[in-house]
Amino acid sequence: MNVTKKTINPDSIPTKKLYTGSKIPCIGYGTFGSDYVPAEIVAETVKKAIYSGYRQIDCASVYGNEKNIGDVFYEIFKSGFLKREDLWITSKVWNDKHDNVVESCKQSLKDLKLDYLDLYLVHWPFPNYHPPHCDVTSRSPNAKPYIHENYMKTWRQMEQLVEDGLVKNIGTSNMTVPKLKLLLRDAKIKPACNEMELHPHFQQPELFDFCLKNNIQPIGYCPLGSPGRPERDRTKEDTVDLEDEVIINVAKRSNVTPAQVAIKWAIQRGQIPIPFSVNHFFENLEAFINVQLSENDMKEISNIDKNCRLIKGQVFLWKENQGWEDLWDLNGEITPA
Repeated sequence: MNVTKKTINPDSIPTKKLYTGSKIPCIGYGTFGSDYVPAEIVAETVKKAIYSGYRQIDCASVYGNEKNIGDVFYEIFKSGFLKREDLWITSKVWNDKHDNVVESCKQSLKDLKLDYLDLYLVHWPFPNYHPPHCDVTSRSPNAKPYIHENYMKTWRQMEQLVEDGLVKNIGTSNMTVPKLKLLLRDAKIKPACNEMELHPHFQQPELFDFCLKNNIQPIGYCPLGSPGRPERDRTKEDTVDLEDEVIINVAKRSNVTPAQVAIKWAIQRGQIPIPFSVNHFFENLEAFINVQLSENDMKEISNIDKNCRLIKGQVFLWKENQGWEDLWDLNGEITPA
């Protein structure tokens, strides 16, 4: 039974072919709502999103809603509306499970009621756990820096998941060029995707281009500038993409919303956006059909990059009086422990 009156033919949504041969839909539905949307509401919206035409669902164990979403998958597959192979499903191993990747993956599979994942990511490269509901000044006593030797131990377990058939593709998230260079040097199975913050005010051209050059598909979270992100991630320096005059003017010329412009910009640029929205999920998907940005539009938007990182990761810092910039290797080298 359909649960939404608005639908888009999934066949009209193109896919991107990864170096592994797998084909991933060019837009996904994010499920991060753990701080401000109850798990049952996220799951209900996932159901509506799937019936409206989404075929990629981006999950993570730390979001705290995989069991609820698993009930939705079970219901949809049991109903015969879709087969398992019709959906691309991603999950991620959280920081405190870097030593137990296989166990973490199996738990996500159990919660999501699946036999395999299309993509499994290392959520963050930092092997620690931070207290819940912390703010931008918080520090975890368990925080640890990135140490490549340790990360490779985690990655070997990721590779084992592919070899065991539990996961079809593996990838990274919240990485930097220096870290990816080391991983590409040492990996047996190279990452197929890198999930990263990407929106008009934070375009990450160096990392974006590095990924494309090395056949790593960029997946962009916060494609709308994350207006609903948790308070812990808000600072006074943050800017608002959807209030940018350029975005607004492009939207007016195209008779669409600023959010649809941001989504279509991401798609035409070559990244895969994974927006999360309880109320506007269909409009985000509809950007494929109703929005076509001109070469001039794309150029205008490329010029509004403010290098404004919204998800700074400051809760993972391992030293007092340390700036969040250390997490992102902004000096071109990995910050030493």
